[in-house]
Amino acid sequence: MTEVGRPHIVPVTFAVDGNYIYTAVDAKPKNETATRGLQRLRNIEAEPRVALLADHYADDWTSLWWVRADGEAAVLEDPRLMAAPTALLTARYPQYRDVSLPGPVIAIRVHRWIGWAASPPR
Repeated sequence: MTEVGRPHIVPVTFAVDGNYIYTAVDAKPKNETATRGLQRLRNIEAEPRVALLADHYADDWTSLWWVRADGEAAVLEDPRLMAAPTALLTARYPQYRDVSLPGPVIAIRVHRWIGWAASPPR
């Protein structure tokens, strides 16, 4: 159980479409009831403000960067609303062609992007 007021950090796969970020609950070795009752889903229902951090590390420190997206999350369970985000995720991660994405999908509407890079983009 996550302590109230403390961040709940979960590594995720994600796809970006404009100011929206999508991540899905993939097939896990859990039953459907347990999957749909994940802590991250309960947290979003209780407090939809979320942050997602992506970073790039390399031995060449001139290529380091990170970006954070702050936004509001919603849990999508309607298959019609999940179709486009699932297609984006499958296009980005070929592994999802062989793994079920039963949902739900988490949709984050980004309000603020912030980031840093050790060097300007090439």
